[in-house]
Amino acid sequence: MAKTIQVRDVPDDVHHRLTVRAVEQRVSLSELVRADLVELARRPTMREMLDRLSNRPLIDVPETAAEALALERADADRT
Repeated sequence: MAKTIQVRDVPDDVHHRLTVRAVEQRVSLSELVRADLVELARRPTMREMLDRLSNRPLIDVPETAAEALALERADADRT
């Protein structure tokens, strides 16, 4: 079931910008904020992203970035 959220003390400039965006998108302010909140809530948190990354297999990179760049430059010089 949907819940209601009330946000107090929104700065005037923020309210104005959100209202302008809602008008531009031809939606109500509530619809605009609801869509933004849904998108925000569905984004992974930093902790979730770090957990995902820590569970990925490591990739063995045989050379440093500097070595890879030097090899690329050497190949480019030969052509």
